[in-house]
Amino acid sequence: MAERNQIHIRLNDSELAALSQYTIDSGNSIQDTVESAVCQLISQYYMRQKKANARFTFIDLFAGIGGMRLAYENAGGRCVYSNEWNKYCQQTYFANFGELPDGDITKVNASTIPDHDILVAGFPCQPFSIAGVSKKNSLGRPTGFEDKTQGTLFFDVCRIIKAKRPRAFMLENVKNLKSHDKGNTFRIIMESLNELDYQVFYKILDGQNFVPQHRERIIIVGFDRKRFPQSISFDFKITPVSPKPTVKDILDKKVDDKYTLSDKLWSYLQAYAEKHRKAGNGFGYGLADLNGVSRTLSARYYKDGSEILIPQKGKNPRKLTPRECARLQGYPESFIIPVSDTQAYKQFGNSVVVPLIENVAELIVAELEKLEKETINNERPDTRDASRRGSYTKSNAGREDLLQVSVS
Repeated sequence: MAERNQIHIRLNDSELAALSQYTIDSGNSIQDTVESAVCQLISQYYMRQKKANARFTFIDLFAGIGGMRLAYENAGGRCVYSNEWNKYCQQTYFANFGELPDGDITKVNASTIPDHDILVAGFPCQPFSIAGVSKKNSLGRPTGFEDKTQGTLFFDVCRIIKAKRPRAFMLENVKNLKSHDKGNTFRIIMESLNELDYQVFYKILDGQNFVPQHRERIIIVGFDRKRFPQSISFDFKITPVSPKPTVKDILDKKVDDKYTLSDKLWSYLQAYAEKHRKAGNGFGYGLADLNGVSRTLSARYYKDGSEILIPQKGKNPRKLTPRECARLQGYPESFIIPVSDTQAYKQFGNSVVVPLIENVAELIVAELEKLEKETINNERPDTRDASRRGSYTKSNAGREDLLQVSVS
């Protein structure tokens, strides 16, 4: 965990009064307010320094610690906006990308978000209330995504898509999204995205094709039908790594004894597993097969590490270290972990498998480039819309390499 350093600043009376009033209004401490302001200043500086010669641009919503960003940057993209409310995730994100993500997405004006080619979001799974929808239906009034998704964070994904109309989007969620609330949640999601006039595709993919972890997640991809009126097809034809990685590949050679389970905890986990075994349940700890793949890493791993325990000769099994968790999710060794072990376990447990998302990103970009070429070829130069040509001339002058995915 990174050390906390002290600095002293001088403020005049009016500045101190304004800062004090802001902390009262926002509910944030002076420490958090000043720290956030400094990070935002640094973020804005480096955002201005960034080069624009990327294959595509994207935004990173519900960004966590930046796993999706890593994946999309590796695929040739440039992030132009990020959003994450958790302050510990913000710390990790800032430590690795030099940018502090925006805060509460529900308070963000969509029009202030920069234009982008791809919207990326790992939104939380929440049930949709049908009370307002049922009332409108009974009155014979039409309902849209605003009525169906109001009060959920998916609503904010939809309103940003509607306002910015990215060429494509990629959403990630837990596998059980399809069955959540008896299928109602997924049905409303698909109806809402279709209403926004996007061609939508989805598939459940397993991270063990890239890392030694069984981690199934649903990936939802959409392409703008208004921009691409032609027939759109998309295949989640991922390319698994070979040889297939195993748990032993991500383990440290020397590990602090603090990660070894105490006798008390190990006895409890064994008794708990035996109790459920007798009851015919499958609950219990999981000793990892070092030559195979592990169970799914979860955000509760910090509690006892029971889902992925590493066997040790002559002593109790141990938990994974935070760095091993990072490897299990496909993060590079250079990824900085500035927070406590507890926060790190939560962060990596909530993260994505980076190389899997990178593979999907490459497939999306390839499809976008193909669609852009088809759209351009289907238009005769003498009949193309003048505003279309003007948009390219104005925003992409001298950047013909971006023509494939940046013509608007």
